[in-house]
Amino acid sequence: MTSTTIPTAAPKISGRAWVLAVLTLTYTFNHVDRQILVILLEPIKNELGLADSQLGMLTGLAFAAFYATLGIPVAMWADRGNRRNIIALALTVWSAMTALCGLAQTFWHLLLARMGVGVGEAGGTPPATSMIADLYPPQERATALGIYTSGIGLGIMAGFALGGYVYELYGWRAAFFIAGVPGLLLALTVRFAIPEPVRGLADQRKDDGPAPSLGETLKFIFSQSSYLWLLAGCLLICISANAFLVFTSSHLQRTYGLTPGQVSLPLGILIGGVGSIGAVVLGRVCDVLSKKDLRWRPLIIAVCAGIALPFAWMFLRAQSVELAYTWNIVPSFIGLIYASVAYTASQELVKLRMRSFASAFMLFCLTLIGIGCGPWIAGLLSDHFAGQGADHPLARSLEIMLLFNVSSIFCLLMATRSYRKDAARAAE
Repeated sequence: MTSTTIPTAAPKISGRAWVLAVLTLTYTFNHVDRQILVILLEPIKNELGLADSQLGMLTGLAFAAFYATLGIPVAMWADRGNRRNIIALALTVWSAMTALCGLAQTFWHLLLARMGVGVGEAGGTPPATSMIADLYPPQERATALGIYTSGIGLGIMAGFALGGYVYELYGWRAAFFIAGVPGLLLALTVRFAIPEPVRGLADQRKDDGPAPSLGETLKFIFSQSSYLWLLAGCLLICISANAFLVFTSSHLQRTYGLTPGQVSLPLGILIGGVGSIGAVVLGRVCDVLSKKDLRWRPLIIAVCAGIALPFAWMFLRAQSVELAYTWNIVPSFIGLIYASVAYTASQELVKLRMRSFASAFMLFCLTLIGIGCGPWIAGLLSDHFAGQGADHPLARSLEIMLLFNVSSIFCLLMATRSYRKDAARAAE
């Protein structure tokens, strides 16, 4: 593979805002289909007779194992083929499998359907982040990927609100049908209404060779120490963040005697709406600070992780649901910055035709260990504390999960040591 710098001014890429909007909407649907299960955990638990560890399996490992593992070959495909078409196919699969969740009669039926959702969603993020990197230059990339990452928050907000509302009217099964079907229509929009970007255009680099082999790609990634430290830091945050994401609704319902419909809208606004605003605002702040020093990429996550800790602790100890919502504002606002910066780094710390793979490798680790194990660990801890007769066992479990946030700060500070050097090496 050869990659040369084009000695011209940064091109003004027409239509990039439209492509970013469609990809962000697709990512929103991704998280509607993924998170609608979260707001429905309590009625599903009661109807199917499940334990918290099984709920953690449904929301975590069952989904994440397929989502993470298949992301690697899909990314290799995306570094060689048409990324837009891959996203359209993936969207079709995960939307259909979400609808099938509504037909589940046992834990195992629902587990298989969730595995199918993971299979489809594996083809979403790696090609999308690669496309965005070709549309937005480095000085705008964290902002663009922050907008894309806001799809997590928007999807959570829509999924929680939709799930709670439809559940109150028609039950939890109907919620899966209503969440899944619109994605089939969006898949047609992705396939026929957005173009496939030219690789390297926004970087003023021309790619005129084949993609490197898997061995070459892995060797380069593992030689970038800042990428590995950043991955470790984001991974630790992801474990805690997904435990909270999955069990916050259940914690509020059990602690304050609420129903899914009563918590769905407030949580959707907090985690989804406030989180989406934070992803865009902090992404822009990251870009501004990084123009002066690229080390702000990992540093801003470390700062946010430290700020979030006391607020998350007070959320779990709140004496009323109103106070709980209040304490959760700050963690919600800064909760998605680790994801947007992780995607940004995975694009600027590797070479052009390694981008989809680098994003998928980051996503593989975050998904398999963070999304997969975070809720499962929290569920196991909750079952343990319940067996010991503890008051509020789920809250005690989530308090322990905050230790992962503390550990992440060290890794992120280590990533600052070589970030500038590694970014320059990737751009050679």
